[in-house]
Amino acid sequence: MEKNIKASKQRTLKKSTGSVSGRATNPLAEKTSDIVAKINNFNAFRSTNRLFSAGMTAPVSTSRKTIDYSALLQDLNQDFKTAENINELFSKINNTYNERIDCNFTAFAFFHEKSKCLNLKLYTKRGETYSSKILLSEVENPVVEAFKSVSCISKNDIKFLNIPYMQNSAAFMVPMVSMNQCIGVLILGKESTDLNVSFLEFFASHLAMYIHNGELLTKTNKYANTDTLTSLYNHRGFQEILSSQIQKAQENKTHLSIVMLDVNNISKINRELGHAKGDEVIKLVAEKVKQNIRPSDSAGRYGGDEIAIIMPNTDTAEAKYLAEYITYCLSCCFVDDVGPVKVSVGISTYPECTKDQEKLLILAEQAMYISQAKGYKEGMSAIISSSDYNFWDDVALNSFAEILAKRHAQIGIRFEDELLHKFNNEQIKSQNHLMEMATSLAGAIDAKDPYTKDHSTSVSRYAEALARAVNLPEEEVERIKLGALLHDVGKIGIPESVLKKPDKLLDDEWEIMKQHPTIGAEKVLEPNEALRDLIPIVKYHHERIDGKGYPNQLKGNEIPLAARIVSVADAYHALISDRPYRKGMPVEKACEILKLGAGTQWDADLVRHFISIAPSLSTSV
Repeated sequence: MEKNIKASKQRTLKKSTGSVSGRATNPLAEKTSDIVAKINNFNAFRSTNRLFSAGMTAPVSTSRKTIDYSALLQDLNQDFKTAENINELFSKINNTYNERIDCNFTAFAFFHEKSKCLNLKLYTKRGETYSSKILLSEVENPVVEAFKSVSCISKNDIKFLNIPYMQNSAAFMVPMVSMNQCIGVLILGKESTDLNVSFLEFFASHLAMYIHNGELLTKTNKYANTDTLTSLYNHRGFQEILSSQIQKAQENKTHLSIVMLDVNNISKINRELGHAKGDEVIKLVAEKVKQNIRPSDSAGRYGGDEIAIIMPNTDTAEAKYLAEYITYCLSCCFVDDVGPVKVSVGISTYPECTKDQEKLLILAEQAMYISQAKGYKEGMSAIISSSDYNFWDDVALNSFAEILAKRHAQIGIRFEDELLHKFNNEQIKSQNHLMEMATSLAGAIDAKDPYTKDHSTSVSRYAEALARAVNLPEEEVERIKLGALLHDVGKIGIPESVLKKPDKLLDDEWEIMKQHPTIGAEKVLEPNEALRDLIPIVKYHHERIDGKGYPNQLKGNEIPLAARIVSVADAYHALISDRPYRKGMPVEKACEILKLGAGTQWDADLVRHFISIAPSLSTSV
């Protein structure tokens, strides 16, 4: 008897919904004229629903309310336009159905592939929400039946939902079909019988397509922002997340830390064991990172073997603690033929280190390089924060130069510009601190020219010796020593094509080179109050006694004494140093040339004093 009733119901549903072979016709696949006709007919009042008139029994409402389907359609359209997320859309749809159709509740059940169930979320007239799962194995459940048969189904009660404390109601289930695929079921708690089935089918299919498109967009964005090897964010996705998190940190005035990991010896692993083994190590690191970061953190593959982690609401101390735990977990992992996984770790923190996104990454990478230099001791990685090291330290400066040289084309930041910015914004703590900075700056500039390595430090040493030889006060000696160290600082603005040219410079190239004293004085020293008294040394060290020098053609005593001293020291070191076109001269030969230029190019008295001390200044170059 029960089977016959069920069969009768099924036949009635097929007749009323227009389904064929148990599948409802997708209204979006029908002709446009048919859809328009249905929409125009939505307002037609029906005293009884065809489903119920065919023999189904439903509670009879004591009052009937004519449903304005045009207004309902407009309200639902507005819901789609104004909802900011899917949960808000469901809530708005529920409110609209409550107002326009007088539903007791609205529920949305969506198919979940992996768990083989329908995830149901129900909204009541009072705004309460309930969530539950309906397994597809529950074949007697009308929600499952509607989903599998892709047919509309009506029930007199909602016991099948298994939601306690819910007021009993009739329920009407409409499959949600997109691209001929049923993705779920729309359930309306409706006691009245005056429902337009065609409208509900139309709307359910529209909602299904909306959800389907949203899922496809999410998947597309995920693939576009996901690294295929590690399943972490790729560089693009990582940058987008970081930008968003920095904005939140700025708005909320909170910290944000970047932890950057680099697999040690990955090049050697790739070279000796093959790239497949290298990829195995990188995947292992990525997996351990995913397992051990917090839900609020985000990780991405920043470079070939570098993995970076964004840690919101995290200061440096907390970031170090979390990094130590991750590196400990990695140290416990062994890879065949490789052994324990070792990484170098660098940390930078917003806003202490910088508020700029690219610089935050650069500082984390720099700290990671310093960690590499410090090595792997006592079974643990050296975890370095950008606040732990002195920027002017040789290792720190070299790593900074390496990063910017590697990424200049990508980010447009020149090492020289950043170096100068840091130099002019550094808080001078002592004379030793100033000398340390100046030495590092001069060394970095000398490094641009492979033929002038250690030139500035040598000139500083020679100038200091000459200043003492002519009995200048100690304070002036120190000033000359510092000025000589920075005498070529203006080369920071000279193109490398000119600086590194191995042949003799052409006239126009020489005019460019002659600008370096002015650049050094105006662009480097002038902005720094602590160094302004060095301007005459830097600007005039290429002037000549006979007035044929540059940039201002000063002559004789018009040239400051300190600049004349540096000029002699600079010329001497140039003479004894190797050049592309000649070997360095012996001390005696260099002194002979200084004698020949005494009184015309250099101060004669200073040349005489310098020649007397030159043999004691011998140095390997």
